[in-house]
Amino acid sequence: MALKVLIVDDDPKIVTALSDFLNDMGHQTRSCGDGESALQIATAENFDLIFLDVRLPLMDGLQVLERLKKVRPDQRVIMISGHGELEIAVKATKLGADNFLEKPLHPDKLILEIKNVEREQRLLNEMAVLRKLVDVDYEMVGNSAAMEKLRQEIERAAPSDSRILIYGENGSGKELVARAIHHRSQRRNKPFIKVNCAAIPRELIESELFGYEKGAFTGATKRKIGLFEEADGGTLLLDEVGDLSAESQAKLLRVLQENEFVRVGGTQPVHFDVRIISATNKDLQQQIQQGLFREDLFFRLNVIPIRVPALRERPQDIPILAQHFINVYCVKNGKRPIRISDAAFQPLMLYQWRGNVRELKNFIERMLIMSDREEIGLNDVLQFLPENFARQFAPVSELDSHGLGNGSLRERMELFERQLLSREFIAAQGNVSLMARRLKTDRPNLLRKLKKLGIK
Repeated sequence: MALKVLIVDDDPKIVTALSDFLNDMGHQTRSCGDGESALQIATAENFDLIFLDVRLPLMDGLQVLERLKKVRPDQRVIMISGHGELEIAVKATKLGADNFLEKPLHPDKLILEIKNVEREQRLLNEMAVLRKLVDVDYEMVGNSAAMEKLRQEIERAAPSDSRILIYGENGSGKELVARAIHHRSQRRNKPFIKVNCAAIPRELIESELFGYEKGAFTGATKRKIGLFEEADGGTLLLDEVGDLSAESQAKLLRVLQENEFVRVGGTQPVHFDVRIISATNKDLQQQIQQGLFREDLFFRLNVIPIRVPALRERPQDIPILAQHFINVYCVKNGKRPIRISDAAFQPLMLYQWRGNVRELKNFIERMLIMSDREEIGLNDVLQFLPENFARQFAPVSELDSHGLGNGSLRERMELFERQLLSREFIAAQGNVSLMARRLKTDRPNLLRKLKKLGIK
């Protein structure tokens, strides 16, 4: 890979020889002959590597190195000198130089240094790609009013240290909201730990959350750090907190009240500094009335409630989400970008995604795996949806022979009406009032009709 290299030396012969050597290797070089110019250039531009002479006019190389590292601490710098003084080499290393080479510069040593920089740069690029993929997986997508309201709530809640309880159906994105809160908080550089309370057996939940001491039970051969300690300084997400057993709720309540816990088999309390975010798909108020969830624990967790809207509440976000998932899939699998037609969005916006965003994402991935087209059309989408739902999207000109089948007049009229209202619903982006004005009908009757036909 080509590197961008700055050569700083007041000897034109050294500059020319080193530039020619690096250019022959396919790298891009720039040069200057004094310390002040070097500092100006190196702070204004990004270089993969700097060869910096020790003895320079106006400002010596060590001074340049010291000042440069304050501005660009990660800058790679190799010091070069015609005087192989050990004291200077040690000082340069302490100031942050990556290496110290004596003049005349040996080609083999130069090649070795360049190869090391190339390898490090390649690893950094790969890490940047992986980090981007991770960030994409946790990106909150959508510009509907419901999503804008959610983003505003996140921005207001994130800077505080208050406990948050996130409500939402399965697959609606509760974990994404929790991560967004963490990344916008003062704890962003500390751990984000997630525990699925529904997935851990009740007899193990205490040891998972609080850890255990060596010898606490059979098989405990050494101390185990619990999730509260792992998250120390950061954020702990208690996902599906409504599924905790009564015993686990009591222990969690005590820990939250005292802000300390005792490991299983231990005697010494352990203090912690963790922000607690909880998430649930259950109605905890109803759970309390039924005696399934402790009211005092609810009050401890529900300081700031945040509700994540279901996908059916924001159908106008579905085209954006679908294209986003297509882009993510293509990037992860090294495929060329795939487009999706406007007509293909119609059934996606009207289908009842009971698994919300998670179900839509899985649907998009399945469709892309099973299809080899460069553009996703209406028929590509319909073949993966239930047949009784897909029939309503047959073109109007084909309704008699293909879409309506051999049903009764009433059945055929209902199917035609469903298709017509579905398309109008999409055109109005789910705005029933606008839809009523366009169809010149009253809103209450239209709303009842939409609900009867399963459109809203």
